[in-house]
Amino acid sequence: MTSRYRSLPAPEGPNSLSPRRRTVVKAAAATAVLAGPLAASLPARAAAQAPAFLHGVASGDPLPDGVLLWTRVTPVPEAVPGSGLGPDTEVSWVVAKDKAFTSIVAKGSVTATAASDHTVKADVRGLAPATDYWFRFSAGGADSPVARTRTAPAADANVSSLRFGVVTCANWEAGYFAAYRHLAARSDLDAWLHLGDYIYEYKSGEYAARGTVVRPHAPANETITLADYRIRHARYKTDPDLQALHLKAPVIAIWDDHEFADNAWSGGAVNHTEGAEGTWTARKAAAKQAYFEWMPVRPAIEGTTYRRLRFGKLADLSLLDLRSFRSQQASTGSGSVDDPNRTITGRAQLDWLKAGLKASDTRWRLVGNSVMIAPFVIGSLTADLLKPLARLLDLPQDGVGVNTDQWDGYTHDRRELLDHLRSNGIGNTVFLTGDIHMSWANDVPVDAGTYPLSPSAATEFVITSVTSDNLDDIVKVPQGTVSAVAAPLIEAANRHVHWVDTDRHGYGVLDITADRAQMDYYVLSDRTDPDATAQWVRSYRTRSGTQKVERTYDPV
Repeated sequence: MTSRYRSLPAPEGPNSLSPRRRTVVKAAAATAVLAGPLAASLPARAAAQAPAFLHGVASGDPLPDGVLLWTRVTPVPEAVPGSGLGPDTEVSWVVAKDKAFTSIVAKGSVTATAASDHTVKADVRGLAPATDYWFRFSAGGADSPVARTRTAPAADANVSSLRFGVVTCANWEAGYFAAYRHLAARSDLDAWLHLGDYIYEYKSGEYAARGTVVRPHAPANETITLADYRIRHARYKTDPDLQALHLKAPVIAIWDDHEFADNAWSGGAVNHTEGAEGTWTARKAAAKQAYFEWMPVRPAIEGTTYRRLRFGKLADLSLLDLRSFRSQQASTGSGSVDDPNRTITGRAQLDWLKAGLKASDTRWRLVGNSVMIAPFVIGSLTADLLKPLARLLDLPQDGVGVNTDQWDGYTHDRRELLDHLRSNGIGNTVFLTGDIHMSWANDVPVDAGTYPLSPSAATEFVITSVTSDNLDDIVKVPQGTVSAVAAPLIEAANRHVHWVDTDRHGYGVLDITADRAQMDYYVLSDRTDPDATAQWVRSYRTRSGTQKVERTYDPV
């Protein structure tokens, strides 16, 4: 692939039950009991191969001089994920300028052990900026698949354009990952962003596709222990479309709640029963350990995913962790959403974000943001639409228009951040958001109640789910039916919302130039079809200096 952009310093870090389930959208469905949950996380051929690379290879967090490489080796058949079995195994890696490995530029080795579930990472440095490389792993005479990766441009490079795939909310049991396949088929991605809910924690059958399990995950039980989370990550890494995308470009990922448990906060989660499911402290630690073992993510500090990457003079990307430090979600309608003592970011992370945005000398300031920051009120939806929408957003079904799991539930942090952008004249800030299982194109007003008289401090592109249920799935009507009715009402009640599609599944492609940042929205024909097609449906952009979204009529 020809060079499209022109490095990154190292990622910046900070200072260099109650309701048990999310009701209908995640309601219990047909129970699927899985035999042998450990073995189920491996392809059938595992028993015949040892060692083997059964979970693919991946790269992530590109720097100007390096990238993080990842794989998982199965040294012997019984060393299945989560088992704690299997010998220490030497795994070598090699990086080359060409796919045939005739021009090797770096190589090394690392030991895979049961203590890390036989996952390995190589943080390779000494590479050239803005350059395509190919890599593979080897162990005991077996070679992994060959993968492409790409370094970031030099920090002072004049970059003409950047292009990222953007995805979120991939529920294994609700369908196939065709979105990943279609992104993998492209040859123009510098990297891809995963904005959270890479895995889901539910037991089999609890949260599927309109109540139907398309394909059972492993383990069959809800993920609670370290072994559980390892097995679930391993199950995902057997998906051929996900493997294909990891082979094609580096990923830049953050977590949201389902990497832990539904509606997680610093001290618990809606989907966690203290005592009956152990302690939240132990469960959170297990989820984080498995995540860092199984994902090509370089944590800023141990136990967080907030960090910053730079792509020449064109853009930097601040990646947030909106679960580890947040206060418990407020009771809707209680008024406590405005409590200045409550936080979604934590003090240190918010200060880090504000300082980074102010100090940025790039044209664009991108923010990887797991939950929607633009304000949202429901408006005058009819009862048949209000109730399922309220269930999707974890709202009481009384019409109160706030989702307290989003920034709407932490208005003091949002106000402080937006005031900071305005008072310091910080423009071209674009939030890239997942979580809500809908597509949105939003201005982010300082005061939504008076918008458009109130200025917009930033813009936001929200990507729909890869497979997780959205509004038409809850109502169980044909795709597009609900959005045709609900979208105009939502947009009328939220004048900063330029577009919302409540119904479809898909992915985004973000293209950035000096003049504009544009999101192209793609939808899938059928998430339950492994051969689903993808179709472009809309594009929105924000032009440099405007802090507003506008529609454009052609994809990049």
